[in-house]
Amino acid sequence: MFDSLSDRFESIFSRMRGKGRLGEKEVDEIAREIRLALLEADVNFKVVKSFIGRIKEQAAGADLSKSLSPAQQVIKIVHQELVTTLGGTTGKLAMNPKPPTVVMLVGLQGSGKTTACGKLARLLKSQGLQPLLVAADLQRPAAVTQLQVLGEQIGVPVYSEPTDPVSVARNARNEAARLGKNVIVLDTAGRLQIDEALMDELRRMRETVQPDNVLLVVDAMTGQEAVSVAEAFSETVGIDGVVLTKLDGDARGGAALSVKEVTGKPILFAGIGEKLVDFEAFHPDRMAGRILGMGDVLTLIEKAEESFDQEQAVKAAGKLRSGSFGLDDFLEQMQQVKKMGPLQNIIGMLPGLPKELKNTQIDDKELGRVEAIIRSMTPAERNDITIINGSRRLRIAQGSGTTTQDVNALLKQFKMVQGMMKQMSGGGGKRPRFPGLPGMPGM
Repeated sequence: MFDSLSDRFESIFSRMRGKGRLGEKEVDEIAREIRLALLEADVNFKVVKSFIGRIKEQAAGADLSKSLSPAQQVIKIVHQELVTTLGGTTGKLAMNPKPPTVVMLVGLQGSGKTTACGKLARLLKSQGLQPLLVAADLQRPAAVTQLQVLGEQIGVPVYSEPTDPVSVARNARNEAARLGKNVIVLDTAGRLQIDEALMDELRRMRETVQPDNVLLVVDAMTGQEAVSVAEAFSETVGIDGVVLTKLDGDARGGAALSVKEVTGKPILFAGIGEKLVDFEAFHPDRMAGRILGMGDVLTLIEKAEESFDQEQAVKAAGKLRSGSFGLDDFLEQMQQVKKMGPLQNIIGMLPGLPKELKNTQIDDKELGRVEAIIRSMTPAERNDITIINGSRRLRIAQGSGTTTQDVNALLKQFKMVQGMMKQMSGGGGKRPRFPGLPGMPGM
């Protein structure tokens, strides 16, 4: 996520660390480099101009703290301006005091709008709300079926009817009342490009339904095109916020850094992966931290709290202390980690990691391979890996569709984990070196 931009900022700041002062010449030099980095990241040129102007103004008039180096001072200023550019504060859905609250999602075809509806409904359900999905995209033949499949996966009912989009949206209120649902998530039709017929349909739907929130879904990977789409929808239909999809694949960050300042509408949610759980509220301050390589500990903690079973965690901690932590426990904890989302995203949230580690490509499929190996073992083998001899390794490899080298690598890594835990529980000795994560090179 924003890897290219993060690398450029890191390079700029690293060159500054040797400077002893921050004069006008140094500020101009930094500003030029940051301007080039943002333009290469496909950030809107008006946004870049405004951003650079604010940085130069603050840096030139800054009362440099004696506790901060020039590099730290600039990082602080850039972080503040990134937060401002991304929206300042975390936005929230407007909730109707007289339910149901209606959330209407609009956008072009291919932006991930229908999937975003399912992801949003799952997120709202996890927050204790009772959502109803409404399939009002009658233009694309598979749209209704797609939403019904998503609804089944997350346990949320889906309403539709073979009439017209406006009627579907209007009648959805009665269906929500009948089912006792307090939030309606409304999927609408899209087009490959903006046209008057689409805008007219969306305007009529908005006038009829009077939604509490109209959210525009845009593909973050389209960069400047996403900003143009946001401008068009904001002017013709009217939007209250933006949902950025495919943010995990956006190495540049142009859309995220442009859309708020260009449209004046906040980014409320971000799709950060293919799974339904890979969807989160957009926090400008946390995203600015990720861009500058500071990590995102708060989001990491929230994901862990949502994904990890407290009782299982306490049980695992006890086994670690007692030295009885086995492969079954390892597999159980791995399943919990998988719920947190793509490993690459988790790594990006950790502060202070070396650039080489953050840029390491981690394949989540490797977790599946590890799981297959463990599940191909007998209960006795999982409990005591010392009994796994050559013939057992061959059988495990054949049963899991892997090689004996893969089995050996897993066993070696697990022995290192066990040794590290025994050393930590003993409280003495040197600090252990943590072995590689499953899915990283060397596993």
